[in-house]
Amino acid sequence: MAMRKGPVRVLHYGLGPIGAAVVRQVASRRGFRIVGAVDIDPAKIGRDLGEVANVGRALRVKVLDDPRKAIKASKPDVVVLCTQSSLKKVTPQVEAILKLKVPIVSTTEELAYPTSGNMKYARAIHRMAKKAKVAVLGTGVNPGFTMDALPITLTGVCERVDAIRVDRVQDARIRRLPFQQKIGAGLTREQFQKKVDDGSVRHVGLAESISMIAGAMGWKLEKITDEIQPRIAAETVASEFLAVDPGYVCGIVQDGVGYRNGRPIITLHMEAYLGAPESFDAVEITGSPSLKMKIDGGVHGDVATASITVNSIPKVVAAVPGLHTMRDMPIPSYFGG
Repeated sequence: MAMRKGPVRVLHYGLGPIGAAVVRQVASRRGFRIVGAVDIDPAKIGRDLGEVANVGRALRVKVLDDPRKAIKASKPDVVVLCTQSSLKKVTPQVEAILKLKVPIVSTTEELAYPTSGNMKYARAIHRMAKKAKVAVLGTGVNPGFTMDALPITLTGVCERVDAIRVDRVQDARIRRLPFQQKIGAGLTREQFQKKVDDGSVRHVGLAESISMIAGAMGWKLEKITDEIQPRIAAETVASEFLAVDPGYVCGIVQDGVGYRNGRPIITLHMEAYLGAPESFDAVEITGSPSLKMKIDGGVHGDVATASITVNSIPKVVAAVPGLHTMRDMPIPSYFGG
């Protein structure tokens, strides 16, 4: 990757909890310069980005509601897009940015490794990026690292891989409020199931991670399953945002499985609930050699999502045009500038 001269000029699009966390990291590193910001929230528009993102100082960048106007005025080297999980919904935003020929790093989970249902949007984005002669990357901690890029990297020392299992268990009390709501904390069983059925309670990314792993291994899968169950509180448990009484949902248990030749070959098991006694990330590779790895305490989802997004910026700026995934990007690494 060629080294560029001067700081990378960054425009932030989407200033929710993750977008704001990305702003704080970018503002603290000398390798970047924040030149623009966009959000649709009327309470944020017109205010200084430093105040909106709780940086602790003014950044002298006002939040605008018009991405085209903001990009044309600030001339960024890259746009960091932190708006939605759905690739279908985010595609018009991506298209508007690519028309102005600016690279994109996005936290959109369905962009991390598009599955068959989203392939038409991914192909359209790839064509637009090639035409604009810039790169686009979907990344994050999960999908994007702990349950896909990390186990893929570990298999690099294997002469044979028979199966892969990843376990991610998190005490959700340390996560942001939207995450706690996304895993159904505080709901009844009936409310939880209703939200699972309409897609508003679930972790987005297991199918994407399974597909990324299978693609890297050269495995053709017959099917991918994604099953969700509630974790019920046995006693009162609380975070700084909400409290859950016994008998109510305190989080989620979700299993994604990829099948090949009639047997499960990729298993991704995730538990995220308030009060989990232990947080950890673990990878088990069955093969030659068989490998086991465990990160005690786990990878902090909010911090790591912002971090891998920021650390990917210089790599995306230097990448060849087109849509990329963490599977084909350089090895993730910290970038301080």
